[in-house]
Amino acid sequence: MAEKTSGGTVKWKYVAVTANGQTREKGSVEAKDKEQAISKVSALGLIPIQLIDTSQDSILNKEIGGIKRMPKKAELAAMARQLSTMVTAGVSIIRSLEIIVEQISNERLREAVTQCIASIQAGDSFSASMAKSPEIFPPLMIHMVQAGETGGFLDEALTSVADSFESDVTLQRQVKSALTYPVIVLCLAAVLVAAMLIYVVPVFVDIFDQLNAELPFITKILVGMSKVAPFAVGALIVGGTAFSVYWSKNKNSDTIRSWWDPLKLKLPVFGNLNNKVALARFCSNFAAMLAAGVPILQALDIVGATSGNKIYEDATRETSKLVEKGYRLSDALSSQQVFPTLVIQMVRIGEDSGEIDHMLESAGRSYDEEVKAITKQLSSLLEPLMIVVLGVVVGAMLIALYYPMFTVYDNISG
Repeated sequence: MAEKTSGGTVKWKYVAVTANGQTREKGSVEAKDKEQAISKVSALGLIPIQLIDTSQDSILNKEIGGIKRMPKKAELAAMARQLSTMVTAGVSIIRSLEIIVEQISNERLREAVTQCIASIQAGDSFSASMAKSPEIFPPLMIHMVQAGETGGFLDEALTSVADSFESDVTLQRQVKSALTYPVIVLCLAAVLVAAMLIYVVPVFVDIFDQLNAELPFITKILVGMSKVAPFAVGALIVGGTAFSVYWSKNKNSDTIRSWWDPLKLKLPVFGNLNNKVALARFCSNFAAMLAAGVPILQALDIVGATSGNKIYEDATRETSKLVEKGYRLSDALSSQQVFPTLVIQMVRIGEDSGEIDHMLESAGRSYDEEVKAITKQLSSLLEPLMIVVLGVVVGAMLIALYYPMFTVYDNISG
């Protein structure tokens, strides 16, 4: 029920942070509208990050406690792009964040940006305030902003962040587009097989019993599968759900990554694609960080993780150790087995010309183009292949079902 009070005011529940952005507080105030509610919360020395009109009986207005989605890279890229535009126009960082926070739809990102505003007002830098929410803002974004603040080119650093994240999003979309069709076809094939085993095959089993027909080996296998299918399908659904939950929680653990990431690079067809994606991320992000003025050792510590594969992450870590000892970057990279000749030669040219970032950027674009070409080839190859697989599976089942009936008919005719 609505919680309207006397005088036409409404009870507003709030979630707010203190001026230093560290402590969260909850409570309620009475106000006629949202603006008055914000003023009353601010008068308490708090900065509101969520206001709930209790007169609105909507499930969307439930207080914090439900599942909150983590922000996507596309949302972080949009935020960085908008910030860059406003900072370039001379708008202060606090005012820019205040404008942006009103446009952010993701609740967790909105809360993090609000806490950044409070932290900056308390005297912290923008990068330091973001570092207080490491689960929201990636290290790449934090360190590039820090470099931009130090060098006086925050707008350019934010543009580089947006470019980097948008490039990652484009790569992810390209890979997903190549995998979407085969995944759909495989799921459709699984559903068709399960439906035939559970509902169609038992009907034919009754017919076979009435005809007293001798079943061929392939039909016996199909009949045996149909008997266990109702239990097997349920077990697969439960097991698949349990595995999905386990995988989502543990896929980034060192135990899983130690065997899964190397396997991804060795898979037939997809291994080459995964390699190119990792190299494209490594080169593009490394170039962006160097161009933003991030020290090379600090950049190496970050870009390894952004590659998305533990093999490249470990190789980058070893490269960083060698560079710290005095090795040239190109020599340190060549000591690792995972970096191809193109990357090493481009870095060597960049060292000689003083433009490592430009050379890495060119290498990143080259791998981006290779990813596009591979995904197109995969789409062209997998679409007819999946149709053939689906046809073979369904066709084999139909032959196994009808062949005994044809045999009985031939015997009767003879």
